[in-house]
Amino acid sequence: MTQINDKISTRIEGDIGFIVSDNPPVNALGIGVRQGLVGALEELNADPGVKAIVLYCAGRTFFAGADITEFGKPRQSPTLQDIIAALESSARPVVAAIHGTALGGGLETALGCAFRVAIPSARMGLPEINLGLFAGGGGTQRLPRLIGPEKALEHVLSGKPVGARQALELGIVDAVEEGDPAVIGAAFARRVIDENIPAVPVRDRDEKLAATRADPSAFDALAKKLTARSKGQAAPQANIDSIRRSFTMSLDEALAIDAAANRELMAGSQSRALRHLFFAEREAARIPGLPETAKARPVQKAAIIGAGTMGGGIAMCFAGAGVPVTVVDTTQEALDRGLERVKGNYATSVKRGSIGQAQMDERLALIAGATDRAAAADADIVIEAVFEDMDVKKEIFTDLEKRVKPGTILASNTSALDVDEIASVLERPQDFVGMHFFSPANVMKLLEVVVARHSSPEAILTAMAVGKTIGKVPVWSGNCDGFIGNRMVAKRSAQAERLLQQGAFPQQVDAALTNLGFPMGPLTTNDMSGLDIGYSIRKRRGTPFPIADAIVESGRLGQKTGAGYYRYEPGDRTPHPSPETEALIIATSEKLGITRRDIAEEEMVQRLLFPLINEGARILEEGIALRASDVDLVWINGYGWPRHLGGPMFYADETGLATIVAKLREMAAETPGDPSLQPAALLVELADRGQNFADWQKSRVAA
Repeated sequence: MTQINDKISTRIEGDIGFIVSDNPPVNALGIGVRQGLVGALEELNADPGVKAIVLYCAGRTFFAGADITEFGKPRQSPTLQDIIAALESSARPVVAAIHGTALGGGLETALGCAFRVAIPSARMGLPEINLGLFAGGGGTQRLPRLIGPEKALEHVLSGKPVGARQALELGIVDAVEEGDPAVIGAAFARRVIDENIPAVPVRDRDEKLAATRADPSAFDALAKKLTARSKGQAAPQANIDSIRRSFTMSLDEALAIDAAANRELMAGSQSRALRHLFFAEREAARIPGLPETAKARPVQKAAIIGAGTMGGGIAMCFAGAGVPVTVVDTTQEALDRGLERVKGNYATSVKRGSIGQAQMDERLALIAGATDRAAAADADIVIEAVFEDMDVKKEIFTDLEKRVKPGTILASNTSALDVDEIASVLERPQDFVGMHFFSPANVMKLLEVVVARHSSPEAILTAMAVGKTIGKVPVWSGNCDGFIGNRMVAKRSAQAERLLQQGAFPQQVDAALTNLGFPMGPLTTNDMSGLDIGYSIRKRRGTPFPIADAIVESGRLGQKTGAGYYRYEPGDRTPHPSPETEALIIATSEKLGITRRDIAEEEMVQRLLFPLINEGARILEEGIALRASDVDLVWINGYGWPRHLGGPMFYADETGLATIVAKLREMAAETPGDPSLQPAALLVELADRGQNFADWQKSRVAA
């Protein structure tokens, strides 16, 4: 064995050479790996006894992608493109032996090899669109040459990896075999040598391009269909343009244009936003101040109290992760209704093709039902998911604590109630934590882990770990009314109400945000959730919204009654302008003595977003959120904030904090009765210093 450097080594067995990468934890393609690969190829190609080369990785995965620590920094030679060119021009055919995940630059490296083999559990893909980019190492040029432009387009626009078997069917890999990567790679190399299989570089294959080159209409139609919901996003179109170049120009010409296009994307706000979120998710898992000895407790069985829409959705999350779960409700009728809803949700997923019938059956088998809370006795975590009534919740937890085993985590799904008050009835409050899921719980990614005064480090870590296990993005939150997300959304709701009072109609308010890239406007969202929910919260808080309250008091509760801010046809959730609601809005404005006016969309965007950003700054001041990036994750995963805009605090940094402070002061002057519009102290402090929330977060990490 020859050690090329500390990451790459070579060895020769007979007439087959081996290149081994050992760069834990994921064999990222950093500069050391790239330098070693060049040296290894030179060495093995110089040996006249070597007839083929196997490239594989030690550890748990093939090259999982680029070294993310190099993002945004000057490129160092040799680049990924240099490595791929060296593989393609190798005098000896190179076989990539793939295990684990070959993503992004990892798959592109494999595409530079003459052949690719994989073990059955391997997964591979080009997920660069998730970072606002496309595969800059030539993936969008070589993949179409292997599987055709249309299939390549579907693959890169989804950003999702495929398994080895599917990769074989598509033509990405040449063989899938059980065994050690080095062994299966050597076996395939033996075939190449013995059968004299031609080693044609992927760059020189164009048979899969011919049909699209002759008639690109199917490609164009597919591109239009797949980007129908990509309003305002630059990366999807850039990926389409790059794949189009695969069948309209030579590879080298395409690569030159690709390089410039990707540099432009990387320098842009959208890619910065998506990279910000990439790092934010990893950072959110780190909870400062907890003892190093604290560990999450194992959770092998769960129980949910409440079989309503939320309880059933949470149960589906556990079943989807393979964790047995028992749903408990007070009556058999309520339980049956809830379990039937779960079954219906799964049936819809089967109909859409997102899961198979076998998966549905497996998941349903993991969900049990009971009408006695004693059924929760052997659960490792019990999550209460009943309606928002403090007395009811206290009674449930008083009873549960007597039934469950010591060390069981008790959690409340409350969306706004004081978790300290809920925990006050417990003898073991250290085992209690808030776990705020978002509706529909089986779909929405956000989980706010709300820490009560006595929540132990183990309870917090268990809740965070459970969230990750069941496919959520868990975010630590302190205890306050509304926690992080709902506390902020209340400020947006107040501004939506004011816009309606002053001259806008619901469809104009919603369009201000959907035109920005939000999937749904705030008033459509309220109609979907049910207007009575917000109404009851406002009554509790003593914060009337004259128009919203009048709509509810007229019997319009949203989609469930066929009318709210909008009207709905039977069996259809499409919002239509409602003349009755518009008349009520106008009448309320007159009653309040407000002269209605036309409001520009830019003003609506500022009034809907700047106050919630301001509240986010207060949340950071108070320590309710640990990081500005955590606030962004809450809004991305729980409230439909467009990923390419990075979240409210990132958006604030891009807009400029001084601009936001000035606009807030204007709004506060126009509405002197609302102190929440006064710029937060942190916002003003950072603006005065010429800093932003990213600077603030870095300073806290450094401290």
